[in-house]
Amino acid sequence: MMGKLVFRNRKRAIKRMKKRSPEELATAWMQNDLLYSGPGKAIFMILPTIGCSWALSESGGCTMCSYISDSHLEPVGSDKIIEIFEKLISRYDIQEKTAVKIFTSGSFLNPAEFPEDARNHILDHLNTVDGVEEIIFESRPEYVKEEILRECCARAPDKILEVSMGLETLDERTRLIKINKGFSNRDFEDAVKIINRLKDGFMVKSKVYILVKPILTSEKNAIKEAVDTAVYAEKIGVDRVSFCPVTIHRGTLLEDLWRRGAYRPPWIWSLVEIINRTRESVSIPSIMDTSGFGTSRGPFNCKKCNRDLKKLIIRSNLEQVPVPEYECECRARWSAEREFSELTGSVEIRYSEDT
Repeated sequence: MMGKLVFRNRKRAIKRMKKRSPEELATAWMQNDLLYSGPGKAIFMILPTIGCSWALSESGGCTMCSYISDSHLEPVGSDKIIEIFEKLISRYDIQEKTAVKIFTSGSFLNPAEFPEDARNHILDHLNTVDGVEEIIFESRPEYVKEEILRECCARAPDKILEVSMGLETLDERTRLIKINKGFSNRDFEDAVKIINRLKDGFMVKSKVYILVKPILTSEKNAIKEAVDTAVYAEKIGVDRVSFCPVTIHRGTLLEDLWRRGAYRPPWIWSLVEIINRTRESVSIPSIMDTSGFGTSRGPFNCKKCNRDLKKLIIRSNLEQVPVPEYECECRARWSAEREFSELTGSVEIRYSEDT
């Protein structure tokens, strides 16, 4: 049922997409970030690909994700990707310690999405740049194969390589039904085991993305599920945690529910509670993404505190300290919703295929 709904939305969204060239899809920017060695810089780089194989399949992909809209939808050759990478990386004079984060709107380790020659060239190049401490890329767990990952590590032996995977939640029912993710805890754990086996010879690490407040989830349960997932991630050997509060992406099933008044992004107060409880519960680094804060499509409280709390959370990310006490009158409204949202029935809306 969920897969059919997501597939229908995905087809409709792709049909509305404006065709863009690989050059138009590519971009890069630099900002402050937390490295394993402490605060530093990060270059965020989006490279064009055909797009996520899971989203392009009959599954329709994940209920909250529209990154396929930032894809070329046709194969992009190695030469073109290398050309774009060289142009983007040449913008930066990398002197201080820096992480380079490669985003492909899919899986860097899937050769059907990202050509092997391009992957090898990027790793070879970054291994020669002294200021680069970390190379970070994303993959679904089924593409984390020991042979492929070993080859990646061997091409950049002087750098920390981090494989980022969207586990989203430890609750398999939520992940399979509400998020339509398409893999099990066992699949994720197997990928983490492969990464950890390679640590004897390489500086390879894993990061988990945790989705905060999937569809059909109350505010109270969203908080508990996020913290519990961070604890689970540390227990099975993940090296770093990144919380991803929901933002409303266009052309998704999530957007449909939001437009019908059946979904609200998480309160920023909930994110403060998640990060503070996580600081108490796990010892691995944990960060809270602040994208979309204070907008109707992202996490929000009220106009009085949105900006202040965003700044406090960013500082918490960089310094790995709890978010300090902060008072605002909207906190009481959040507290009431957290305690009683499950009683309203609003998160259990029935969604009909013919509407």
